Amino acid sequence: MKIYKLLSGTLLNHEDQAFLGPELDWDALLAQENLKDHILSESKSWKKISSEEADSLLEKGILAPMGNQEIWAAGVTYFRSRTARMEESQDAGGADFYDKVYNADRPELFFKSTASRVSSPGSAVNIRKDSTWDVPEPELTLVVSPSGKIQGYTCGNDMSSRSIEGENPLYLPQAKVYAGCAAIGPCLLITDKAIEETATIRLEIFRDDVLAFVGETPLTQLKRKPKELAGWLFRGNTFPIGCFLMTGTGIVPDDFTLEVGDKVRIGIDEVGVLENFIEKI
Repeated sequence: MKIYKLLSGTLLNHEDQAFLGPELDWDALLAQENLKDHILSESKSWKKISSEEADSLLEKGILAPMGNQEIWAAGVTYFRSRTARMEESQDAGGADFYDKVYNADRPELFFKSTASRVSSPGSAVNIRKDSTWDVPEPELTLVVSPSGKIQGYTCGNDMSSRSIEGENPLYLPQAKVYAGCAAIGPCLLITDKAIEETATIRLEIFRDDVLAFVGETPLTQLKRKPKELAGWLFRGNTFPIGCFLMTGTGIVPDDFTLEVGDKVRIGIDEVGVLENFIEKI
């Protein structure tokens, strides 16, 4: 099933049928330990609508499918990311850090965003004025319950300043955490099953309506599996209303930096497509 946070109300797509419900308390919703069953129970009283009505509601705009959950992120989980990070930090002497964490038992995990810094689908994500090299990072993002159970998935855009992080790995928080530094959506795919490893993550960047970059990677290239990453995140940490965990990127645009006005499109098989445009802060 897929659940969307509308500008006013909630849309559920389940078994090729669409249901319109009221506005929900997303903190309470994502604090549920049996999210799928909870949604099925709640939606019994929702209004069944046609696919045309559902499409019309989505076209009016949607919000990031979250409440006040924190977003965390994993780094260097793909070989391609490890290589790119080593290259960009070589002059700063930090290249060995990325090679070591790629092969270590403990993964790189870092705080990414509060809800106030997250952009909704169709709105702007930001690049920093004090950065010279900026890229989107398309990532499978986990919906995790308070007990650490993966209950679903969404598309994530982990905006990143490669010039700031590359200058010194200690600058990671400044490269990653700022206003408009992340986006998730368009919906939550709620499922009891693990997402297929054959699923593909795709990134397209358009400049002046012309495709300027395209890349893709299958989830088979993700070295650390979602359940492992969630397990590490919950070591010594608690999330009473659940959380989101971005699982890293295997698509790193080389010789390319985002510009104001670019459109970023991230698609993940089974989940959907997340689009945002670029502004500068």
